[in-house]
This record gives sequence, C-alpha cells and structure tokens, in this order.
Amino acid sequence: CHELPAMSGEPGGRGGGGPAGGPPAAPPGSDTYKGWLFKWTNYLKGYQRRWFVLSNGLLSYYRTQAEMAHTCRGTINLSTAHIDTEDSCNIVLSNGGRTYHLKANSEVERQRWVTALELAKAKAIRMRNNQSDDSGDEEPASQSDKSELHGPLKTLSSKLEDLSTCNELIAKHGAALQRSLSELENLRLPADSGEKIKAVNERATLFRITSNAMINACRDFLDLAESHSRKWQRLLQHEREQRIRLEETIEQLAKQHNSLERACRGAPGLASGTASISSTAKGSVQSAKGEASDEDEETEYFDAMEDAPAFITVTADPKHHRRSGSNLSGASEGHPEDWNLEDSVFESSNQSSYNESTGKDLLPRKRRRTRIPDKPNYSLNLWSIMKNCIGKELSKIPMPVNFNEPLSMLQRLTEDLEYHELLDKAVKCESSTEQMCFVAAFSVSSYSTTVHRTAKPFNPLLGETYELDRLEELGFRSLCEQVSHHPPAAAHHVYSRRGWTLWQEITIASKFRGKYLSIMPLGAIHLEFHSSGNHYVWRKVTSTVHNIIVGKLWIDQSGEIEIVNHKSKDKCQLKFTPYSYFSRDVPRKVTGVVSDADGKAHYVMSGTWDEKMECSKIVHSSHGSTSTEGKQKTVYQTLSPKVLWRKYPLPENAENMYFFSELALTLNEPEERVAPTDSRLRPDQRLMESGRWDEANVEKQRLEEKQRAVRRRREAEAVEALEEGKDYEGYTPLWFERKVDAVTGELICVYKGGYWEAKDKQDWSVCPDIF
Repeated sequence: CHELPAMSGEPGGRGGGGPAGGPPAAPPGSDTYKGWLFKWTNYLKGYQRRWFVLSNGLLSYYRTQAEMAHTCRGTINLSTAHIDTEDSCNIVLSNGGRTYHLKANSEVERQRWVTALELAKAKAIRMRNNQSDDSGDEEPASQSDKSELHGPLKTLSSKLEDLSTCNELIAKHGAALQRSLSELENLRLPADSGEKIKAVNERATLFRITSNAMINACRDFLDLAESHSRKWQRLLQHEREQRIRLEETIEQLAKQHNSLERACRGAPGLASGTASISSTAKGSVQSAKGEASDEDEETEYFDAMEDAPAFITVTADPKHHRRSGSNLSGASEGHPEDWNLEDSVFESSNQSSYNESTGKDLLPRKRRRTRIPDKPNYSLNLWSIMKNCIGKELSKIPMPVNFNEPLSMLQRLTEDLEYHELLDKAVKCESSTEQMCFVAAFSVSSYSTTVHRTAKPFNPLLGETYELDRLEELGFRSLCEQVSHHPPAAAHHVYSRRGWTLWQEITIASKFRGKYLSIMPLGAIHLEFHSSGNHYVWRKVTSTVHNIIVGKLWIDQSGEIEIVNHKSKDKCQLKFTPYSYFSRDVPRKVTGVVSDADGKAHYVMSGTWDEKMECSKIVHSSHGSTSTEGKQKTVYQTLSPKVLWRKYPLPENAENMYFFSELALTLNEPEERVAPTDSRLRPDQRLMESGRWDEANVEKQRLEEKQRAVRRRREAEAVEALEEGKDYEGYTPLWFERKVDAVTGELICVYKGGYWEAKDKQDWSVCPDIF
C-alpha cells in the first residue's frame, strides 16, 4: 500500500494504539480494542484521522480521545456487518445503508484490526443467536445469575421429592387396599356386593395409574427445566448486556444533546467584532474552515428546508463607526452613539419584580399560590373512548378530561399577559420604532408557555367569563368572555393604568392531518398606547401539535407575523421558522426587521419563541450577492444585540403540575366576588385540578349536555319566531358588543363596559346559569 505521511504526534506514522499518540491498544482477542484509523469523509477532505473503539460488538469512532466522554460520531453493529479488505491497508465495513471506508498505516496494523473485528463479530453473532443449542463456549454467568436460575430448580427438585414420597405412600396404601378388596371378593357375599367390590377395585387401580402418570409428568418437567437452564442463563445474560448497552447509548446521546444545546446557545456570543457574522436563516454565514465544518458524511449532505435568507446581520464595531460615521452610505444609515446602554429603555431587567422595574406607585403584590395538586398518573384507555363513540355524532362525542389541563381557553388567552411589563416599558419609548421592538417581543413571548403544554384547555361554555384583576398589584385588569359557541370565539379586553389598552377576538380553526393537528387562531390583536395614540395590529401564527397518533406530543409554531402601527405606518415582519430535522438553524427560531413608513430598516429582531428575543440597532445596510435561488440578500451592519425579553424559569416540580408557569398556577386560584359565570367556578375543571378525574368526567358531560339543551331551546325559539314572522336576535354577549373596527374594517366584539361596575355592586342579574 501507499504509506500515508506521519501525522503530528505520531512517531513513525503509526495508525494503531500506542505509538499513534493514544493509550496502547488491547490485544485483538480482548473485549475492547482501541486505536487510530483513517476514515473516508468526502471528496473534499478525503481520509481523516479518527479514534476508533471496538467494544461489545460495536465499533464507534470519535474525532479525538477526549470526545469519548461526550460526543460519539458514529457506531456500527458488527453482528450484521460485512467486513471486506480492498487492499493491504484498507478495510470496508458495511451494515445496511451505512459503509465505513477505513485505512490503516500498515499491513500489520490492518491485520490486527481485521482480526479484532472478526472476533468481535463472531462473538456478537453468538450473543444474538438465542435459538442455538448449548455450545459450551458462551461467557460464564455471574454468581448472581446462577443463583437466580438454580434457586427455582432446587425448589422444583424439593417439591418433586415430596411428590415422589406421596406417590410411594399412595402406591403402598393402594396395594393394601387392593389386597383387602381381593380378600373380600373371595368371601361368599351376595352377588350385588361382589359387583360393588369389583367396581371399587377398578377405581383404586385407576387412581394408582393416574398418580403414577402425574409423578412421571413432574419428573419430565424437571428434566426439561434442567436441560434448558443453560439456555435461560445465556438469554438472561444477553438481555442484561443489551440493557447495559442501551443505557450507555442513551447516556451518550444525552451528553451529545447537552453539548449541542450548549453550542447552539453559545453561537450568538461568537459574533463579536467585525469578523464574526450571524445569519438569520438557512445558509448561515460562518467560517468555512475549522472544526465546525469538519463533519462526517452522516451530517454533511443534508440541506435545510427553509427558504433562502432575506437578510444577513453583521456585528459592527461602534468605535470604528464613530470615527467614520460621516462616510456611511447605503440603503439606510444610523448613528451608533444613539445606542446608549446606560440611559436607554432597552436595558432589560427580565428577572426583576414589576414594582422594581415600573415604579413604586403600586401596592405590594398579593401572596398567590405557588403550586397545585400533582397530576395523577392515570392511564388512558383509547379503546374505551372509541367504543363509546360508535354511532354518535361528532359534536356529541364526550372527550375525557385526560386530554385536558385544569384551565379554560379563556384563562389560556389571559396567559398572553405574563410578560405585560414589556408593554409598560414600551410606553416610555419616545421613538415609534423602538416601541415597535417591545411590541414585537411581547407578541413572541405569548408562545413561550406552549413549548411543554401539550394538553388542551377546557372549551368554554357560551357566556362563560374570566377576569384577572391585577390593577392594584400589576396595574392592569383583564376580562374574557366566550361570545360564540359555533364557531367558538372568545373576546378579550385589557386595560392598564400604565398607559395601554389591548383587545382581541380570537376564533380557533383546526385541521387534523393524520400525524399532526394544525391550530390556526383567526382574528386580529389590537394594542393602543394612550399618550402617543400608536395603534398596533397583528395576528397569531399557526400552532402545530405533532405525533397525534403515535409518539410523544410536541408543539411547533410556524408562519409570519406582520405588526403594523396604523398611526406611524411602521412595520415589523417576524418569521417563525418551522422545525426541520435537516436544518442546522437553532430550533424555534424567530427573526424579523423593524422598518419605518418609508421602508427604512432600523432594528433587527432575533431569538427563539421559547427562550428570549434580542434587538440589534442597524447602522448600515447594503445589498449583498444574489443567492443560488435568485434572491438578493440584504446585509445589515448592526451594533451588539440587547435582550428585550427572556423567559422566566418554570416553578419547581412543574413537570408534575402540567408545566404551568408562575402566572398559570394562579389563574384558577379561587377568588371571591367574581361573576357566577367565571371559569374558576367550573365544577369539572375544579374537580380535575383536585385530581378527581372520574368525577370531573361525569360533571363535564353534564355541563355539555346542559349547554346542548339550551342550544336546542334557542333553535326552537328561532324556528317559532320565523313561523310567526318575527325577528330573532339570537344570543347576545353579556359584556361585549359587535362593532365594525375602524382600523381593519372587520366586525369584532369589543368591550361595552359594565362588568367592573357590576362587580363593585355585586349585581350579577344579567349572568345566565351555565354551571
């Protein structure tokens, strides 16, 4: 073979253990064999030096010996692999669709590896062959295995001896009985007595034959158990080894996953200085050299699924731009000295309390509950649900509370206010584009609670309401009402004494597509700031629940949000990148650009919808090269990003409390003086929160049937009014009324007032009896 050049740290260019810079390789016949080999990666890089470990019938490889603690680059199972030698130095391993082309530094080294691989393959085949006869060359079982197997055999032998003793006694007494019966037969007795004695004698004979047959069967069973003891012993040993191997693999994958997460989280920090570049979509602009690009064939040939990037951000040096600010040119320009961290509202205090960040004019927070009863470990019998659905209308199928969480859809809608302090900070912004950044971060923050929340909320009953009065504690009060049942629609109104008002009407449309369920919220969200009159409007993106039929449920958000300030005409385009297995982007990524009415870009938004959002001020923009898809990229030169929003950590024991956040834990907390239609008073939801799911299912079915009865009565009234030629108004919301929105032109439900006044008077006469 053609001798490869010696690598650094490899005296003589040895490719095996010992001289190659690693620990000495174990003998080929031992359980573990380690050493350096050259592995073919691709046509650009050719053969690359890798550290290989052969253990337990598996051949794994790493880039360095240090990677053995956390990152395995690939593994091949030798029990089903084919080993081939192309020439004096090359080894080809193939297993299904995976092939490793390996090269040793010498023919002797190649032969050592081939010998070790062949021995490991033979051993792996023997371990896998559970149906083979006893060969005597399997591994001796441990003392614990022998005791576990021989203990039952010893007990069986003892019981068999007892049965044999009983058999001897039965035979002895049976023979004596038969002799006595024979003597009776010889006596001169009436004819009928002789017949009876003869019948008893035959029965005694049958009893003795049966007992002998039973003892023989027991003896055969024991002989069979003893003959199969070695096979059972080998099977048990094999299963234990498989379990240990699986545990090691899972631990290795967990370490790999943590390492990748750390790498992803640390990636933005690498973009410091003019040479560091961060990309916002597929084709991330990174250095083409270094370890990050040194991936093997398992990960190199996959392309991302997203569209071509619309823009690229480059971190600029503020000092450099202060010196040469007069020379800036391009599509848009800015002044880096405006990006003052000390006196800017962008300085974020995400973990501080509301009183610390917004002033001292509010009262201290009321002490709220910090936990709810743990979720019971109830198994869900899908067959019983399907059996109860046969022959029923789809609208009348009772879905058990096992699929739910102890919150209603109205309460989930109120959870959008968890990061309301972003809007309080937006009030202080003098620039409308700066204010837009906080509004954009607020629109993204509402999705952070969905990452672990795969259970569905309770469907609100028509006329159900939910209030969240935090006026004295947090400065706002919120009211939701279910204003329509078919299609389901909820109206929401929030007033804050800090200077903003938010309102929306949300209708949920869903499509079941086999493996996943798409949930599309329909309706616009309105936000108005009192002092400036800025009126922002946006819509929610599509939520997708994956693995509906089989597997672990998980949620993804995808689509685009366009936030428009209808007063200043500023816009923010946010893109929620859908998850793709083949993408190299950070999962759950959100990117966007804030621009003014003239289309001039001012800020770049970036982050993830489950963790944080950052904002970078643009100091220069220009048109970059055209991509292979024919789309031209815009290059934004920005200052260092600032964190606008960061997700609060989940409470302790959150996994047993439906992954509720601190706010979600307080939403269903019992409260006095609320309306009789408030979600806190729903009996089925309250029973479920207490862990009494069976009673909750019964109560849920009662409430749904009560709602259907009211709907049938209303339909009958409509038919009667039609027959009499009268107008029928239908259902009228309690605290909201339908109006044409002056901004969007849509017919929406807006708050007409009266709820908080009715609460002060405790006059709930307009509320229907829905519970």
